[in-house]
Amino acid sequence: MQALVPVFEETVLPHLDAAYNLARWLTRDERDAEDVVQEAFLRALRHFHTFKGGDARPWLLAIVRNTFYTWRKSNRSPEEEILFEEEKHPLADEAPDPEILLVRETDRQLIRNALHQLPKEFLEVIVLREFEELSYKQIAEIVQIPCGTVMSRLARARKRLVQVLLAGKNECGPAKCQVADSRATCP
Repeated sequence: MQALVPVFEETVLPHLDAAYNLARWLTRDERDAEDVVQEAFLRALRHFHTFKGGDARPWLLAIVRNTFYTWRKSNRSPEEEILFEEEKHPLADEAPDPEILLVRETDRQLIRNALHQLPKEFLEVIVLREFEELSYKQIAEIVQIPCGTVMSRLARARKRLVQVLLAGKNECGPAKCQVADSRATCP
């Protein structure tokens, strides 16, 4: 095992950020994500001898995903929701114009809220595809479903996101909306 540690570090550690990102989206809490990633890395090290070579990122993200589901069974009920706290995760923005910043932040918050409303099986494929930029094949390996199911889940997840976003905009009636940067936003 000691002989594998340097190879493990060289192969797997570069994907720590991707592992944390997936865990953060799934757990919706930074401390829980850290716990899940730590446990996932321990599992990955213990089972590194099963790694068949190639890109370690999908292999590691599959372990992170499975670790999350194991962790969730013992730590939280599936219905328990933890809101993303923007103050803890500020988004860097280069635009100095406060109005543009407000519109962008409103858009981000709408998307974030819509993502949090997705069922886990939709959320995980969206995060893996759109944020981690994995291929359908890699996602299928991680989630352990056929490629066609990945494409179907992505299509349904995107459709659900659109529905949630449109519903959010419809809740913003004309009296409540402000027009900024040629787009309507809710205050």
